[in-house]
Amino acid sequence: MDGIEKLSRDLAVLTEMAGEMPDYLMSEALFWQMMKGGMPKLTMGGYLLRQRRLWALRDLLPPAQVAALETAVTQFNLALAEKIVRFEQKAHKELAARLRQWQEYLKDLDWDKRAAVANYGTAVETRAMIHALADKLQTPPYQLQPDISRQLRLFDSNLRRRWQAGPFVWPEAWQPAYPPAEFWWLYGRPK
Repeated sequence: MDGIEKLSRDLAVLTEMAGEMPDYLMSEALFWQMMKGGMPKLTMGGYLLRQRRLWALRDLLPPAQVAALETAVTQFNLALAEKIVRFEQKAHKELAARLRQWQEYLKDLDWDKRAAVANYGTAVETRAMIHALADKLQTPPYQLQPDISRQLRLFDSNLRRRWQAGPFVWPEAWQPAYPPAEFWWLYGRPK
């Protein structure tokens, strides 16, 4: 499946996530089983990751898909409109889980470097979700807990010590959505 096909799949997932967002926000679940089969579990990070990528690359989509994207984003924003605290709580809870997950991956680099490096293109999705969550939480009216930025800087420093710059790890069509200065960890692999 190429990058454009994956964008279409992302849009289908995003649309379903936006539709279930009001119920998800009111639930206690962090990983929400969506009604439609064959979909990943709904999380704030999963939604925000897809929204950012799709929005940045919407010029690659046909008009009907751009309209579907705009509808999903509007639906998401309406779901969040009156639930600032609820969103912050859920997003911070997921951020803590994703940071633990990323920390475990970085530890795996010490124990089984070959397997961890081979899986980097998939594992780095966690880092991208962390970025998407932190980015949203730094946008008013939300507030990112200060210790999150410090912890993320530590993890990034750990990765930079063993970093080998190289080609973009995801489909080439997605590259314009991820400028190297901001998303350096998508341009290469751990060595």
